[in-house]
Amino acid sequence: MVLPQGEIVCSASELRAYCATTENLGYRHVVAYDHVLGTDPVGHPNWTGKYTVADPFHEPLVLFGFLAAITSMELVTGVLVLPQRQTALVAKQASEVDRLSNGRLRLGVGIGWNRVEYDALGRDFATRGARIEEQVRLLRELWTQGTVTFTGVSEKVIAAGLAPLPVQRPIPVWLGGGSPVAYRRIGQIADGWFPRLQPGPELDDAIRTITASARDCGRSEAVGMHGRTQFTSAEQVAESARRWHQAGATHLSVNTLGLGLTTLADHLAVLTVAASALGISDS
Repeated sequence: MVLPQGEIVCSASELRAYCATTENLGYRHVVAYDHVLGTDPVGHPNWTGKYTVADPFHEPLVLFGFLAAITSMELVTGVLVLPQRQTALVAKQASEVDRLSNGRLRLGVGIGWNRVEYDALGRDFATRGARIEEQVRLLRELWTQGTVTFTGVSEKVIAAGLAPLPVQRPIPVWLGGGSPVAYRRIGQIADGWFPRLQPGPELDDAIRTITASARDCGRSEAVGMHGRTQFTSAEQVAESARRWHQAGATHLSVNTLGLGLTTLADHLAVLTVAASALGISDS
């Protein structure tokens, strides 16, 4: 299930109850979106972004440090905006979450779209695509080697490393993205991806691009695919799951955002209906 980031602020007790209920319903992973800062349209009159300073977001890795102790669900960032962050710090934080959860972190990363956020965090918006490729390479070295020496265009580590290392060595890195460049990058370096598309001809084309890119790099391992369905009805969710399965998805999330729901109880009611429709719950 997708945590209702961007719509509802959750207290610790509410998160505990929400995750316990969804896990009991049969959900096996929780996805959290990411934004560090929101943009105030008053100061940016031409703002067209989806979110503003009024939309609340828990910080995903801090959040997952808490969830690691209260749920056995897989913890998935969908996605963390990696190029606007310090790579070594993300490696450390992710490693800690992975240890606290006993290897249940899946780190979804992407390049993001909010230039205002990049500027505030002191990172270059224009080079974010190239940087993420270098960051993923460095993350994997930091997660698997006691001592790392790495010199790239934007990253430099000299004879240093993490202690303790994560349980998963390396932690799975999944990528977001919706362009041909992103699809080629996914095929080259990602363990899996988060499509922005729904099953159909466009998704099939994207899969072909990813598969060809992976083959050209000599990769033999499969690239996972994490679909997402926006709830509208029980029948729609069941049909969407069938289509994602046919498309080759390895994971599927039910998204209850954007439905005008105002309480966690409302979101849980929808997730209960979806769980029954998907056959993961007897509720």
